[in-house]
Amino acid sequence: MMKTSEWRKLYKQAVAVCREREVSDLIFVGGVAAAVLTQHGNIYTGISVDTACSVGYCAERNAIGSMLTDGETVIKKVVAVKGDQIIMPCGVCREFMMQLGGDNRKLEVLTNLNPIHTVILSELNPNYWA
Repeated sequence: MMKTSEWRKLYKQAVAVCREREVSDLIFVGGVAAAVLTQHGNIYTGISVDTACSVGYCAERNAIGSMLTDGETVIKKVVAVKGDQIIMPCGVCREFMMQLGGDNRKLEVLTNLNPIHTVILSELNPNYWA
């Protein structure tokens, strides 16, 4: 289990990048933000990209994309926020994280900050197909 101070750091980094703004008449970004902690202790953040034609993507996958770009593949912890409110990863993000395979299925998802409460990804996806 991660220390409360470490969860707070992860949460604060997600909140820090969660700034909804308009990029164009058709794209809004930053309504949701996420932070992932890797097995090597690195934190990657990402923001949501919402488009008028639904080709955007979630903050969690944005953060994971940065992680993968840096050559890392194993997530230990993840938190998603809308403003300062903790939210759960959507089904697509849960599926994406499960497909990363291996130890990623054991990653912790923050569900509450005070008191700390987490859930294991595989518990969110019981009887996984692959």
